[in-house]
Amino acid sequence: MKKVVKYVAFDILRNKIVIAYMVFLFLFSMGLFIIEEVPEKSLLSLLTLNLILIPLISIMFSTIYIYNSSEFIELLAAQPIQRKSLWLSFFIGLASALSLAFFIGCGIPVLLFSANSVGIIMIITGWILSVIFVSVSMFISVYIKDKTKGIGVSLLTWLYFTLLFDGVVLFVLFQLLEYPLEKLIIGLSVMNPIDLVRIISLLNMDVSALMGATSAIFKQSFAGNMGSLFSFGVLILWMILPLYLSVRKFDKKDL
Repeated sequence: MKKVVKYVAFDILRNKIVIAYMVFLFLFSMGLFIIEEVPEKSLLSLLTLNLILIPLISIMFSTIYIYNSSEFIELLAAQPIQRKSLWLSFFIGLASALSLAFFIGCGIPVLLFSANSVGIIMIITGWILSVIFVSVSMFISVYIKDKTKGIGVSLLTWLYFTLLFDGVVLFVLFQLLEYPLEKLIIGLSVMNPIDLVRIISLLNMDVSALMGATSAIFKQSFAGNMGSLFSFGVLILWMILPLYLSVRKFDKKDL
């Protein structure tokens, strides 16, 4: 298992797309902090980029990598290796490599210029987003055998979580204005890890003017640290559940 994890992680870290992703994040982050005198403003701009770029790279790269490694996975599955261990090895390798790329690209500049609680939260949530969308990509790639369909579903999943989800929430709000919507909106929010990361970050930054409906309701419903604890708990579930389902499927899948 360790050999597979090391092979996958080093193979990914040598990939040109991952290197470009890391370098772009580093240059963009450093540029923001150098140009902007107020670190909080730089963190807000960086948050906007991270909420779009991290899920996109994590889910698309991981999905393509799994499909391109299908023959290698079949070869390893024929060896005396437990299927669960094999699938988890690929997950750990992917998640570790993409998390390291994020930390070098974004985490180091944040620690250099804004090593406070807000900066640490941004690094933690960025890492969580990386792991979540690797987990989701593993779920998609094991349930959809066709490579083209799998990549398309991954792209649509990213589009939904990043862009379409807010439209769904607004539609629900306008349709049910006469009813109490706090619990419903919180329920919808837990279905989108990107929205939860945005909520956690904005609550810690305490930028009331930039909070959307979901963030404002979280602030009203969960006083103190309760909102963040609840959100982190849901994010951990997002990390575990797709991976668990993909492991079960892969263990029984006819390769």
